[in-house]
Amino acid sequence: MTINNPATYWDPLWTSGRRYRRLSLEEQQLTGQFLGAGHGRPALDVGCGDGVLARYLHGDLGYRTTAIDCSPAALKIAQAEQDTSDGPHFQRLDFETEDIRALPEAGYAAVTCRLVFAFIKDKAAFLARVRYLLPPGGTFWVVTPLAERLPDERKSIGISPQHAELLTASWSSVHSEDLDTLRCYALRP
Repeated sequence: MTINNPATYWDPLWTSGRRYRRLSLEEQQLTGQFLGAGHGRPALDVGCGDGVLARYLHGDLGYRTTAIDCSPAALKIAQAEQDTSDGPHFQRLDFETEDIRALPEAGYAAVTCRLVFAFIKDKAAFLARVRYLLPPGGTFWVVTPLAERLPDERKSIGISPQHAELLTASWSSVHSEDLDTLRCYALRP
């Protein structure tokens, strides 16, 4: 499913109290395994929603995390759930259409994209933007449902085999792990 105006689509859902898949212990372990300790290096969480992954990256793995989302309602929830002043930096930014030079860093040791890639309109352009922000040695961490593992009525929230191929093309290193209906990808330039 692609969304023409992401903020208009997501804002009412977040405002209505809609919540999405929580970060399970198994997903935390996979994220830690593939991203490693942050040691204060910068991380960018694209499409952060309520900030659950951003808080994990920042508080548990030790990254200096910037979390972006196009939805002001999602960011309001993320900021309200922040229990410390030393948490991720939340910023409203549509990664697909707005100037990424507005980000606080020129490059990131880790860029994450959790439950977002299936909704990206121009996936090739999105991937080019991610590559621009990842230096050698950086990791693009993607967690996404696979359409083939979902019931018919939910297939639109997963990626097709063709989109999985596009996602994993042209990286020097590609690792993936399955997590029920999800696949986790660690992609390196």
